[in-house]
Amino acid sequence: MEPETLSRPQDEMLSFTLLNPTTSSTLTPRLGNLAITGRKTISTPHYIALTSRGAVPHIAHDVMQKQTAIGSLFFGLEDFIEKQNQKNKSPPIYRIPTESHESALRKFTCFPEDQLLVLGPRRVPPIPTPPMNTNNSVAIMTAFGFRQLEANQYVEAVQKLRPDIVVGLADLVVGQEPGYKRRGKMVDRTHAFTMHATDHLYGKAAPEDNRSRAAYFAPVLPLDNTEQMIYLDELESDLRPHIAGLALYESGSLSVLPDALGGLPRLLLSEPATPQDLLRQVSLGADLLTVPFIGMTSDAGVALEFTFPAPAEGKASEARPLGFDLWSSAHTFDTSPLVEGCQCYTCRNHHRAYIHHLLTAKEMLAWTLLQIHNHHTMDQFFLQIRESIQRGTFETEVQAFQRFYVSELPKQTGQGPRLRGHQIDPSKAHQPRRNPRGFGRLDDALEKFAESQSSVATPDTDASGLEAHGFATKQDS
Repeated sequence: MEPETLSRPQDEMLSFTLLNPTTSSTLTPRLGNLAITGRKTISTPHYIALTSRGAVPHIAHDVMQKQTAIGSLFFGLEDFIEKQNQKNKSPPIYRIPTESHESALRKFTCFPEDQLLVLGPRRVPPIPTPPMNTNNSVAIMTAFGFRQLEANQYVEAVQKLRPDIVVGLADLVVGQEPGYKRRGKMVDRTHAFTMHATDHLYGKAAPEDNRSRAAYFAPVLPLDNTEQMIYLDELESDLRPHIAGLALYESGSLSVLPDALGGLPRLLLSEPATPQDLLRQVSLGADLLTVPFIGMTSDAGVALEFTFPAPAEGKASEARPLGFDLWSSAHTFDTSPLVEGCQCYTCRNHHRAYIHHLLTAKEMLAWTLLQIHNHHTMDQFFLQIRESIQRGTFETEVQAFQRFYVSELPKQTGQGPRLRGHQIDPSKAHQPRRNPRGFGRLDDALEKFAESQSSVATPDTDASGLEAHGFATKQDS
């Protein structure tokens, strides 16, 4: 059977080829290729690397290109925009000079042309915001605090920044369960946001010679099919010519997709806690996934150690961990690589004792080496998933994986790197420092020094003081 290829009618910039098209509308794992002109072809299922302020945390751009296989990146617009200053200037990312064929997002972040760039309104995972969403805007958290992002502003951002893929605005409630009335508002607002964006980017409201070439991924809300039926029907009919893919926020939403949209690429912007969660999402038909725990484990000083399929059947009582904590003193003299046989840069050039030393010394290189290894582990994990689906052994190997490994990642025991602003929960503004002050051990010495000043002669000491310290004898005139 020939592969099924789906492309956007307006410019044919994005194409998604299903290699097993009979599964396009069912909750089963899918193989595919997502291609955009001039970018690396992404074999699916796969993950999209997450960025912070325009970079993959701890990894410099040149290191990422040389030592990782990352081919796609997700950016949150809230990372780049902030409250207007007194001179009412636009954010720097909007002011970067570009040619007509250039992407301001790519030029500002300095990523090469072959990297696929995905832009969403919020970073993944998002920080909960106050209930500030309106019929015309959503709440975001910038470097200068909370603000609202209006639908018109988001469309303008897409037109100016020119990402390869844009995730549409959605009225989401982060961190709590929405009530019945709130669910109705979520659907109505998201429907309105999608109609507005597609019309102004690709439809009648967009000049014919200046229509966006970004592929639009329409949001699907984390609600039941019946609660958003009218919106999904609209995506099937009137909006379908402008929709290049779907953006979902929980794996359960894969079950509400209508058959007519089953062949579109599915981007799952969720927060899986373990590799087992990822396998479940893939089994339900997710194509592109976000995996925040890669960076979280690196920050925690944990090296991932798992393979798919699992090496050999083990007893349930002897389930192996998914990684190991390099803060542990057990690695102080361990000169073995992080994982035997791993071909990442870290394992080929360094050993556990060295990275343990770097963590203990609070050296940034520790987290860089861990990020390289953990991203490589995830690359190999998804490669083996695709091969397993192709062999037809995926379901059996998932069950074996679940038996072989424990069901949670190792807990953090070390301090971790300095927290970035968006990692701090604003609801806990007065929480104590996570890490103690780096130079706190000098406080006692400073106090003792201050006390001793009364007994030490200084350039400002007068004659009486010098005499008291035994440096001279004052003579009477």
